Amino acid sequence: MKPMSDGALVLFSGGQDSTACLAWALDRYARVETVGFDYGQRHSVELEARLAIRSRISREFSAWRDRLGEDHVLDIRSFGSIADTAMTTDRAIETTARGLPSTFVPGRNLVFLVYAAALADRRGLTALVGGMCETDFSGYPDCRRDTLDATERALNLGMDQGFRVETPLMHLTKAQTWGLAKALGGEPLVAITVEESHTCYLGERGALHSWGYGCGACPACDLRRAGYEAWDVQERPEFAG
Repeated sequence: MKPMSDGALVLFSGGQDSTACLAWALDRYARVETVGFDYGQRHSVELEARLAIRSRISREFSAWRDRLGEDHVLDIRSFGSIADTAMTTDRAIETTARGLPSTFVPGRNLVFLVYAAALADRRGLTALVGGMCETDFSGYPDCRRDTLDATERALNLGMDQGFRVETPLMHLTKAQTWGLAKALGGEPLVAITVEESHTCYLGERGALHSWGYGCGACPACDLRRAGYEAWDVQERPEFAG
């Protein structure tokens, strides 16, 4: 555990990964703030999920309640409007001619980090925590640690700061991310993740599955479901098969 001498800003979308990252930061830092981005995403329901997750964490985890600071939502829809991807427009989720998924929003994580760093500079926070991950790689080049290392260096040069871009999920599988949630907050945090977080690209909140809400067919749902089922078999082998 790191000394609690500085604070963290969590890039908090309201999804499974950022929920695990929020818990990870609350377990390590004396002050944790969150930032979300409205970029015109089709699954804008995730912005509502953020509030529900924060509320339940504050209510159910007394040790974290005093550490959970302000929430910020930044309107960057002008950025989303130029992306023309399946994340921001009603188009098919498929692989493009470039070999990338049509859900890839070019430069999204880079933009998020620039905005987050500018906010963190004003809020006196030194750690930028994000749920980027290479292990369950979905074809997003801005999730690679090399990309984030270069971004971290550019931010520190450009702002004369000492930011750290922390990615606690970088080398974890989705099953291991569920395991991290259990390790950090036990079954209550697993329940919050299942019942409140949102990952589905299509914004489907109709049916609650064992792994959470979602359409069950998009790539995000596929990853989340497969990860949950793999973790569940490891966690509760007596019920497997």
